[in-house]
Amino acid sequence: MAASTSSSTTYSIGDLAREFDLTTRAIRFYEDMGLLEPRREGPGGRNRVYSSRDRTRLKLTLRAKRLGLSLSEAKDIIDMYDSPRDTGPQLKKFLTVLAEHKRQLEEQLADLEANLAEVRDHEKEARALLAKLDKKA
Repeated sequence: MAASTSSSTTYSIGDLAREFDLTTRAIRFYEDMGLLEPRREGPGGRNRVYSSRDRTRLKLTLRAKRLGLSLSEAKDIIDMYDSPRDTGPQLKKFLTVLAEHKRQLEEQLADLEANLAEVRDHEKEARALLAKLDKKA
């Protein structure tokens, strides 16, 4: 359960795992990639305590993954939003990444459409041959 203090809400690794339907291993992986930076508490720093910022970064990471971006691309874009600079450079970078990804998807779609057309042609030929065989029988 998320804990709330006067300054901010915090989350355990289990809280985030349940909320985003992830394994704790996946969350630790995102942490290893530098996407999340939880505080460490308890004996030997065993307990991870995630901030609202970490939760937002996880949400953005998952959104980027759904768009098909790599984790390094996601991290670059998310890190830019953490900086105090103008958002213009961030948006330009995001548009560049999206344009490249869109180009790749359009290329894959064209390949799939060509394959589907070929399958339809073979299907049509096979049905025509089958019809000829049925007429002979």
